[in-house]
Amino acid sequence: MPARTGQDYITGLREHPPEVWLRGERITDVTTHPALRGGVQAVAALYDLQSRAELRDEMTYVSATSGDRVGYSFIIPQTQPELQQRGRMMMRWARTGCGMLGRSPDFLNVNFAAWSAAADYFAQNRPAFKTHVRQYYEYIRENDLTLTHALINLQRRRTSGQSQLSEGVGLRVVRETDAGLVLHGSRILATLGPIADELAVYSPRFGGGNAAGSEAYVLNFAIPCSTPGVKFLCRESFDMGRSHFDHPLGSRFEEMDATVFFDDVFVPWERVFLLGDADLLNEMPRATNSSVHTAHQGAVKNVAKSEFVLGVALLMARTLGSEELPQVKERLAELMTYTEVMKASLRAAEVDARVDQWGVMCPDDLPLEAIRTLFMSVYPRMVEILQLLGSSSFMALPSEADFETPLAAEIERYLATDTASARERVQLFHLAWDVACSAFGGRQVLYERFFAGDPLARAGFLYSMYPKEPLMERIREFLGKDS
Repeated sequence: MPARTGQDYITGLREHPPEVWLRGERITDVTTHPALRGGVQAVAALYDLQSRAELRDEMTYVSATSGDRVGYSFIIPQTQPELQQRGRMMMRWARTGCGMLGRSPDFLNVNFAAWSAAADYFAQNRPAFKTHVRQYYEYIRENDLTLTHALINLQRRRTSGQSQLSEGVGLRVVRETDAGLVLHGSRILATLGPIADELAVYSPRFGGGNAAGSEAYVLNFAIPCSTPGVKFLCRESFDMGRSHFDHPLGSRFEEMDATVFFDDVFVPWERVFLLGDADLLNEMPRATNSSVHTAHQGAVKNVAKSEFVLGVALLMARTLGSEELPQVKERLAELMTYTEVMKASLRAAEVDARVDQWGVMCPDDLPLEAIRTLFMSVYPRMVEILQLLGSSSFMALPSEADFETPLAAEIERYLATDTASARERVQLFHLAWDVACSAFGGRQVLYERFFAGDPLARAGFLYSMYPKEPLMERIREFLGKDS
């Protein structure tokens, strides 16, 4: 089928409803439930961009399999223009979501595209897995499905990776049959899970090694979110049921995070991509370069998010008449620096792209890894800058309903500024509040701190991959000079 519209996506969720629980209630229709419908509409809006005639060539390309136009994030780029075009398509989606949708569908689309190109890697585990990976990639591409993933086993204690092998809470194979696997256990954290079509399960790194009994925990597979026995337990929703005026981000972009329970879930063999080999699983992101392609998508999202926060900060300063104050300029310049450094790194990654061993045009991994590592620490700082710029204005914040009361005239008189009406000021600061102070904003900070994994491990990875020897050799040469 051709690239989907927003209504196609919504219809799919209704026809194949997952088992979703939130605040003690089983949700029968995620597309209409007040806690989830905002996120559904946000994803639907991304798909709707694909059907706009003026964006057709930016958002889609012609599938060699079906002849239909399919989403551009599924492309396996073989040239630099294709890679850059994919970046522009992803930026269109990221800016549509103000950078606040961490798990938009393109993230896992580029992941599976990379795996399909590197399908020979999976054949090392079992020859059939090569076919499984390629067929699944074509299936999600041709049907334009939305994926979530769940990567981490729950643990009773955070010690060594071996602990998950004996506690009985991690996701594991309990039985193999001629038709497939039967799984039991749990996984976190399925962002977008309750409103996705498919669930991918793998591990960025399995800590149990190849110890006895570990094989049952080493998995890479994908199944429909509506598969019997799969249950999504949601956290509290940050869509407060308020208007777009009062909570402009929370009311639109609640993508929801969920714990996933697997109660003797059956997975057909054709949906299994890797099994039992921890070394292959651990090397998979690097060896297939899937981690580089998801880093490309993440970098695009980070740039869009930085631009959005900077735009909010600039308009706050203009509205309050503080933009010429030295301390305000300093803080705005700091936001500008973060934004421009990440934009430059993103561009460098695309310009310095090279064809990898799988024949895929692969972005340069070093600038992308720099963005990943940098954003973990600078996004909380960016939010802090908004708080400093807004200060007490965050507290003088009437609701939309207050403009319909007898106090409306006084609100208009006392909260207006030289550059904005009271309503414009209040609306802007509700937006800034949703970035910097609300529950939605707090979740965004937490998400960005750990989106790419543990910050210490991320720093260690950047350190390990950085080309250190040429720089040290330059110093040695300088020290060896006589004049």
